[in-house]
Amino acid sequence: MPTMAAISAATGGDAATPANDVVEDLLGFLRVLGDGTVLRLPDPVFCPTTFPESHPSVQWRETVYDKAKNLRVRMYKPAAAGKLPVLVHFHGGGFCLGSCTWASVHAFCLRLAAEAGAVVLSAGYRLAPEHRLPAAVDDGAGFLRWLREQSANAATADGWLTEAADFGRVFVTGDSAGGTIAHHLAVRAGSVAAAKLDLDPVTVRGYVLLMPFFGGVRRMPSEAECPAEVFLNLDLFDRFWRLSLPAGATRDHPAANPFGPDSPGLGAVDFPPVLVVAGGLDMMRDRVADYADRLAAMGKPVGLVEFAGEPHGFYTLDPGSEATGELIRVVARFVEDCVAASSEAAA
Repeated sequence: MPTMAAISAATGGDAATPANDVVEDLLGFLRVLGDGTVLRLPDPVFCPTTFPESHPSVQWRETVYDKAKNLRVRMYKPAAAGKLPVLVHFHGGGFCLGSCTWASVHAFCLRLAAEAGAVVLSAGYRLAPEHRLPAAVDDGAGFLRWLREQSANAATADGWLTEAADFGRVFVTGDSAGGTIAHHLAVRAGSVAAAKLDLDPVTVRGYVLLMPFFGGVRRMPSEAECPAEVFLNLDLFDRFWRLSLPAGATRDHPAANPFGPDSPGLGAVDFPPVLVVAGGLDMMRDRVADYADRLAAMGKPVGLVEFAGEPHGFYTLDPGSEATGELIRVVARFVEDCVAASSEAAA
């Protein structure tokens, strides 16, 4: 096993626990000791596939979008001429793991850019338990504000990005925890509150939630019935929530449960079209479907697509699979339909 690097954590230790004892363990990739120290592996080793580092029709580069927090974004653009829609993407990892630099995320974004014909912006965010929620959502909002600056200020904008990006056709996507970030960004942008997320002149045409990572104290049937031996199981997901939510919070906290007792009502939120993707073999399947059903019952423009035989995060577990290709085609059609609908409305 690779050597772990210790970093400081804002997790306070338990006085009753020896300082060097492990009190939380996420598959060996993240361990929390009794004194609050966090030990992290730099990269995942659980994906057996060899992932491509490049694509013949896609250019990519990396930059820092928040210097103070050292937050990075990987930017991908296909060779197609002219202005292209923009897909902002937030990776998964239970708010505790993951990076836009991980090989699996990189390979998925390469293929997404190539086959969806879009500029893909894969943005990093701060991770828990060093930075508990809502830090990840705040960073997502910060990235969208960075994107607004790119669109509005030619003097400081990245020309490599702006020559291809159509900031009037932006879509916010996210995988698992990234899908949860996308939901919260949609709520902030569509809120009537004074603190709403104002992105003008960037126009977000829609949101794509890929198997969003939601929680709740009450178990959904697909959660309760999940076998313990499954790689992504209920115990693991509970550990993600313990480490990422504010200390002492339950899974009904608004950051986890959009319909919890203290969560803001969504009836007044102005949602643009939302595409929700579920996996038939995903422990989260029922919770994801329930989310889409509840939004639809409120009259929100939401659609649910289920990949019946696929597990959670299949598109990063195997970015080259046929199922991943079909997912990208679904996303591309959603983008096309949203753009066409907005054009008709403006005519």
